[in-house]
Formats: sequence, C-alpha cells, structure tokens
Amino acid sequence: MRALVTGGAGFIGSTLVDRLLAEGHAVDVIDDLSTGSLLNLSNARTGGQEFTFQKLDVRSPDLVELMGRRRPDVVYHLAGRPDVRASLAHPVLDAEVTILGSIQVLEAARRAGVSKVVYASSGGAIYGNPPPGALPVKESHPQQPLSPAGVAKKAVGDYLFAYRELHNLEFTALALANVYGPRQDPGAGAGVVATFAARLLAGERCTIFGDGHQTRDFVFVDDVVDAFARAAARGSGLLMNIGTGTETSVVELCRALEATAGVEQPVAYGPPRDGEPARSSLDPARAAIHLGWKPWTSLPDGLLATLEWARSRARPA
Repeated sequence: MRALVTGGAGFIGSTLVDRLLAEGHAVDVIDDLSTGSLLNLSNARTGGQEFTFQKLDVRSPDLVELMGRRRPDVVYHLAGRPDVRASLAHPVLDAEVTILGSIQVLEAARRAGVSKVVYASSGGAIYGNPPPGALPVKESHPQQPLSPAGVAKKAVGDYLFAYRELHNLEFTALALANVYGPRQDPGAGAGVVATFAARLLAGERCTIFGDGHQTRDFVFVDDVVDAFARAAARGSGLLMNIGTGTETSVVELCRALEATAGVEQPVAYGPPRDGEPARSSLDPARAAIHLGWKPWTSLPDGLLATLEWARSRARPA
C-alpha cells in the first residue's frame, strides 16, 4: 500500500508514519511545518524505507499535482490547527485551514483515484458539552460544537459524506479523544499532558484553568495510531470514537503526573476557558465492532512513557 499522510510531521502524524513504514508500506508526507517538526520524522528519513517528504500547505493548489503524481491508495488526513483556543481567536484562519484545506485534500484524492480518506476528527470538539447522563458519548449523540474548531471539524464530516455519495471516494472519520504521548509539543498550544509534564520537569507550577474538576478522556498515541492503521481497510463510511470511555479530571491528571515524575508542586489556578466542555469521554464500542480496536495503554503507563520522552528531550545532547 502507498499512503499519503497530511500533517505527517506532527505528533500523531509522525507516529503513524513510523507505524506504516514498519509495516512495509510506502509513505509520502506533506506538512507545512507550522506546528510539526522534521525531527519527528528522523527515523523515517534515515531508515531506508520508501518515504518522501514535501513541505506544503494543504490549501495549496499544488496538492492536486503532487497527489496525482504519487498516486496513494489511502490518504490519512491529519493536517490542521491543533488548538481550540486559537480557533476562537482566529476563526477565519481556522476555517480556511480545516474546511478549505480538507476540500482541497478531497479534490486531490478524487482526481488521483484514491480509494479512501481516513480523517482525524475531534471527539472533544464536535460533540460540544454533552450532559453527564450522555457520557461516555456515542457517535449518535447530536454534534453541537462550542468552538469554531469543532464547527469546522463537523463540516468536514459532511464533506466526507458528500464526496462518498457523489464520487465514490470512501472515508472513515475518527473522532479522537485527548491524545497524549511522546512527541507532543507543549509549545504547540495543545496537550495538557505535555504541558504539565514539561512544567513539572522544569520545576514550575502547573496552571489549571477552572476548578480542575473538568474531565477529559486521555488516550495514548500508539493506541490511536493503531486505529488509523486499521481504518485503511475497515470502518468505511463511519464516524468512530477513538477513546477509552474513562473520565479523568484535570486535578487527577496533575497529581498522577506528579507521582510518576516524583515531584510535588503547588498548583496555580486560572479562569475557565471558553469553548471547552465541562466533561468529556468517548464510547469506543463502535470502533471495537468495526475496527477490532480497543485501547490497551493504561494512563499510568502512558504518563510514564510521556515523561521519559520529555526527560530525554530536555537532556543536553
């Protein structure tokens, strides 16, 4: 299989690239490097596998020519702006990148004869603020996003359906919970685990926005990448939640990271942030049925792996 990964220099994308190459697939990556890093692709670039990289914005018309030349079988579309807060500040830019960029990807895929697009949606954004009784959220829950980022992701889901009906371009959309793990950049504006880990290792206080009782569904990056790999041949025409179904409060997360890191710091509190749900967790039952997928990394094991990576990154060369 030849795969093309948009956003392939990012945290999740580069981990997916490594997985695909390890399975013997040819992989082409496009990324504008606005948040991704070539360091994340060091293994891919030096491993002797069939791999190419092109610095390109998904909004560029050049994407059509590039995809027509590479002729991928499957496109994994992970490119986008990772920060919900940035979408509140710059909703037009967020819509341009997420919606117009995704249409460009779909048009390029259609013209290149791609068989399937696997899309990275956001379970934390598209469902809005579901009532406690609806948790963990199923895919049948109404999509009522609270942020421009969530609205844009929802719109892309509609485009995926339309291109399937109009052009027989198959898709699977994965609604991701709060993904964490090695390579997540605390400076990229997203990822509370990465942010807290970096602060604790630097001897700094973690800042919790709100009272800390807000919950999230934390799922490890390797588990998420496994779902993407499986979706190449399964789950067609479906939106599927990729999460653990377990809620963890931000305070609990901070204390667990402190225990794992062997440090203890007083916590600072700030005002709650707009556009973020009070509670979030995703029911992964549909992914279990259609992908044969389930998460296997426990939160303690995942936090340990993340902290070990953060320590190695902070260590002088």
